[in-house]
Amino acid sequence: MYKILEKTQFSEKVFKFRIEAPELARHAHAGQFLMVRANETGERVPFTFADWNAEEGWVEFIFMVIGKTTTMLASYEVGDSLQDVTGPLGQPTEMAPGTWAVIGGGVGLAIAYPVARQFAASGNEVHAIMGARTKDLLLLEDQFRSVFDDDHVHITTDDGSYGEKGVVTAPLERLLQEGKVDHIFCVGPVPMMKFSTLTAEKYETPITASLNPIMVDGTGMCGCCRVEVGGKTKFACVDGPDFDATKVDWDDLRARQAAYLTEEGQALEAYEEAMCACRR
Repeated sequence: MYKILEKTQFSEKVFKFRIEAPELARHAHAGQFLMVRANETGERVPFTFADWNAEEGWVEFIFMVIGKTTTMLASYEVGDSLQDVTGPLGQPTEMAPGTWAVIGGGVGLAIAYPVARQFAASGNEVHAIMGARTKDLLLLEDQFRSVFDDDHVHITTDDGSYGEKGVVTAPLERLLQEGKVDHIFCVGPVPMMKFSTLTAEKYETPITASLNPIMVDGTGMCGCCRVEVGGKTKFACVDGPDFDATKVDWDDLRARQAAYLTEEGQALEAYEEAMCACRR
């Protein structure tokens, strides 16, 4: 069992848990993920490490309430425990020397932060590009600003409620035009990563994407996380989650992510009905 030490609510549907997990904290690296099972009958759900502390023995992950399991997790409070947590899983993010643009969109900022921090700690110049639909959905700004000065933090919101109105490709293209970027790392919604990749290709700049397809076991056995990369089938949980973004079949990935939306909706509806019955 893994005790919840802290619970932070960023918005109506976005939460962060800090859990007691000393073994995971000792071995975690930026870009890796963990599999969480809320209770003994629950499904396994992947979440990327948002932060960790080996000395204090905790790890953090961020989630958005979408389906049954994340709805259940949002009801947990400090002192409650998760049934089991498996990790670290996946390959750590690789780093090349040079100036990086690290792009995070939405909940993907939870992944972008430790990656950007690691790149900076290794002596690289890093531009953090943070995107969100609105100001209220912008995550981890204080954490990014604790590492990077104002000239290296670029914020966009779709509605213009904070930072620059628009999407992350605008500041990315400016940096590329000015010759300030040698490498790009992106993580977030599939359309955002796809168009970041198209922008990178325009300027012949290498770009890595962290993918989060459907996963069941996190060890490559189920095959649910397969993605098409360079015309070959890869498994995001063991071969990734990072891949050369220019080789990813983005349209196939987006279609696969939507494969079980109907079933996920049915599971959530059944769970909510069961919870209502329990409260009567």
